[in-house]
Amino acid sequence: MSDLLQRLRGRGWRLTSQRRVVAEVLDGDHTHLTADEVHARAVERLPEISRATVYNALGELVSLGEVAEVSTDGRAKRYDPNAHQPHQHLLCSGCGLIRDVHPAGDPLADLPEAGRFGFTVSEVEVTYRGLCPACA
Repeated sequence: MSDLLQRLRGRGWRLTSQRRVVAEVLDGDHTHLTADEVHARAVERLPEISRATVYNALGELVSLGEVAEVSTDGRAKRYDPNAHQPHQHLLCSGCGLIRDVHPAGDPLADLPEAGRFGFTVSEVEVTYRGLCPACA
């Protein structure tokens, strides 16, 4: 059983066949699929699953904190199943592909106290932009 499915079971989330398929589609290589991409892959496994069911399941997973919603550059929202591991994102400016990256060091340490304007920083988001091999 996948890590995401185990966490959902542990939280008592009712795993209907539709919800299970959505979770299975999200689990894996962390490529941050759009809702439409999740639906297309879910239909391959469960042809009767509706788009509304996929959107509802994604909304519930985000509310539970098991999946993160990633929005970049006005593009469609993408869903990141790697919500529990600290990481940054690498974004293709061409096709919008997003990959998780784990740079060395602490991004918060790169922001000096003087540059924080008195803020107590609780979270850091860094996005690296460029072109993926397919778009380069």
